[in-house]
Amino acid sequence: MDGDAILLCLCSCPDATSAEQLAGALVGERLAACINIVPGLRSVFRWQGSVQRESEVLLLIKTTRSRYPALQARLPQLHPYELPELLAVESVVGLPAYLQWVVESTRPVE
Repeated sequence: MDGDAILLCLCSCPDATSAEQLAGALVGERLAACINIVPGLRSVFRWQGSVQRESEVLLLIKTTRSRYPALQARLPQLHPYELPELLAVESVVGLPAYLQWVVESTRPVE
């Protein structure tokens, strides 16, 4: 691997359609190498002064630290929520070949 840290980013979406569209765009733009779409999420959160309960779909986004700023800038443009969730956790270890694949798959085309 070329030293770029691998990030796992979490992002909730209101439904499967928006999750599929968002995932396709982010992978297509090389901002993510892979996105898992996990249905059946139930979220409880405080929004605009009250507790909300919603069914959502979770995206598990694999990217690199160097591509994160572009992902962070692009996600709000594509996401239907006023304030989309985007949390990044750095991978400590992983299968070296997989980590290298993430780096190569998110490298901008020159």
